[in-house]
Amino acid sequence: MKHFYLIILISWANIVFSQHHDLNEKPIMWKGKQNVTEDTNSILYAFKNGTSHGHFRYFFSSTINEGKLTDYYANAVGGGLRFETAKFKNFQFAVSGFYFFNLASSVLHVPDSTTGMLNRYEIGLFDIENPDNHKDMDRLEELYLKYNLKKGHLIFGRQLINTPMINLQDGRMRGTGVEGLWFDYEHKKIRFEGGFLYAISPRSTTKWYYVDNSIGLYPSGVGIDGKKSNYFGNLYSEGVGVFSAKYKVNKNLELQAWDYYIDNILNSALFQFNFEKSISETKKFVLAGQFIRQDAISFGGNEDQSKTYVSKGAKAMTFGGKIGLNIKNTQFSLNYNRITKHGRYLFPREWGRDPFFTFLPRERNDGFGDVHAIVGKMEQKFPKSNFKTSLGLGYISMPDVQNFALNKYALPSYYQINVDVRYQFKKQFKGLESQLLLVSKLNAGELYDNPRYQFNKVNMLLINLVLNYHF
Repeated sequence: MKHFYLIILISWANIVFSQHHDLNEKPIMWKGKQNVTEDTNSILYAFKNGTSHGHFRYFFSSTINEGKLTDYYANAVGGGLRFETAKFKNFQFAVSGFYFFNLASSVLHVPDSTTGMLNRYEIGLFDIENPDNHKDMDRLEELYLKYNLKKGHLIFGRQLINTPMINLQDGRMRGTGVEGLWFDYEHKKIRFEGGFLYAISPRSTTKWYYVDNSIGLYPSGVGIDGKKSNYFGNLYSEGVGVFSAKYKVNKNLELQAWDYYIDNILNSALFQFNFEKSISETKKFVLAGQFIRQDAISFGGNEDQSKTYVSKGAKAMTFGGKIGLNIKNTQFSLNYNRITKHGRYLFPREWGRDPFFTFLPRERNDGFGDVHAIVGKMEQKFPKSNFKTSLGLGYISMPDVQNFALNKYALPSYYQINVDVRYQFKKQFKGLESQLLLVSKLNAGELYDNPRYQFNKVNMLLINLVLNYHF
């Protein structure tokens, strides 16, 4: 490793507010603090009895590439506050925001001298649209009105959701946010969830974008003809509709179905079952299966096929499974996923990570077809010491890097090894959590002596150290 980094001290300065008052007046800067007669049916009561949450986050990332290819590092720090009112006639209001800074990093906007390619991981800690910005990054993250039902709720506005295909993808400083109408309702053994989203603020950005303009903010690879994709800013879509149903058949079996309809672009339908069966007091058998079908809608986003996201008439299919055993505080699983030769599995990277059982943090299989992935996972918890460790070992067989029709990002076949260690602090440091993630990806395909197929993809080591403090 070329560099050693030490963060010695991070401190926040106190901010002092002042405002003119007559000397005989009581300070009224925070008007919500004045004494009032309690009225549980008032909006003021809802605000005074709301809940608040704070979050500080530090993220160190370093990418070590093989040979003369450029290495990178970055240190990011930030914090945020969230407030949600108590209920007022079943309504609640919430607002949250987050800021972050670049404490110290490599020069992230300069391409690697050998390949002409930019940094991949560290640049995502900040604003990918303005990597030179080191200190003025913030985002209004949530701003919504919520209506509570007996067994569910409706939310309108900016919010955070986690679904199989649109999710927080929390691998940088902040996750992905969405804007629109979202519902969650449970009736007996069935839970319904979904809504309509018209704007998205992807991870590694600070702005909010209409759905069509959010696709292509990340590197977009090549089209099926091998030419650089040109769909960013050239797509048209009113938004994305999501609907799901989860059915609890019995205490052991759950079925779920999801449908994501990206207007004028793509429809993705996901079906999954999860089965768990206790075989003794300390052992549990786990089995799961998944199937996804995708179909282009209309022209896939643009009549000009050189500017479309999905080719007209394109389709893709993927299926996978998981078998596992849980023994007390240890979990083992063997996972498999297959993307068929019918076409590329596509879903905007800006919106979330892969839903596959074979997913390992810091790599994806979006943009590829004819893929076989097999991954073994193990997780061990140590409740008495507050440690949790996990290990992931995977082999992912990809189509040839020059098979553009099935390999959007020219990623070769690879082996991936993930080691993840987490610790929750106790006593005076309660609320502080740490994570150390080591990711190694080794080449298992043909590179054609071209370093562009290797840089930030294979024969590399990624180091992440993350500290979170919640209060």
